[in-house]
Amino acid sequence: MKTQEKIKKIIQVHENSGTYLSVDGIKTFALDYGKGEAIVCIHGVPTSSFLYRKVLTELAAKNYRGIAIDLPGLGLSARPEDFEYTFSNFSRFLKKALAQLNVEKFHLVVHDIGGPIGFALAATNMEKILSLTILNTWVDVVNFKKPLPMRPFEKKILGEAELKLLTHTTWPLMFSTLGVNNDDGIREEEIKAYVDLLKREDDGKAFLKIMRNFEDSEEFRRLCIKAVKDTPYPVQVIWGEDDPALSLKEYGEEIKKYADLKFFKTLPSKHFLQEEVWKELAAEIAAFAGSADTRS
Repeated sequence: MKTQEKIKKIIQVHENSGTYLSVDGIKTFALDYGKGEAIVCIHGVPTSSFLYRKVLTELAAKNYRGIAIDLPGLGLSARPEDFEYTFSNFSRFLKKALAQLNVEKFHLVVHDIGGPIGFALAATNMEKILSLTILNTWVDVVNFKKPLPMRPFEKKILGEAELKLLTHTTWPLMFSTLGVNNDDGIREEEIKAYVDLLKREDDGKAFLKIMRNFEDSEEFRRLCIKAVKDTPYPVQVIWGEDDPALSLKEYGEEIKKYADLKFFKTLPSKHFLQEEVWKELAAEIAAFAGSADTRS
């Protein structure tokens, strides 16, 4: 079987394992595995629910309902031109999507731009949150500086050119710098599937809109901090300790400070813990969810 056919089959298997919703008229893809208390995992860029496929399988095996929803513009969800691709609007969108999935209360897991999105969701729906697990992300949106690989996408023309350079040949090299390669038990075709899931029918135009609409106001920072500090639900931080993009020293310590935590956990991975150490990550998430239940 040729490589492209293998990639197509991987995406088809992924699609068949999920479900589609219509949220505000937008065709929205979601993975929804298992039964029990819901654990909602929010992805970042340039990924989708595909990133969490193995984590959700592990959570389901631990008697939890694992959910990951493709944000509009990414993965298998639609890419409407008139959608507001901002963190705040994504959080509102996810609230509606979760209501459609009949999710009332849930444990929340956030990563990458899923951090600010999830913080906005939690801060405006605190009564729904059972626990919050924070993976490599940031909370100080005012002072955040995009990692070097993300910066070209901010600029018109340069961003389009950079996106065009993301191919089946170049993406595995970039992915490996962020910690994922064949040594982690992921097939080459799975790595390349990320490119197809990113570009799809709009060739990644919605992704560029996301990259050019990071919210950085003082008001939004206050909302993010509200989600992690003095909360009615427990908060934990798990960091891929060798992340070259969102470093433990800078961003891990930042989260620790704002969440007023005495310590955080680290795992031997770079940025994409969900691919590198999914079993260990799922075990930590499930254990924390279980301990949150005993405290409630």
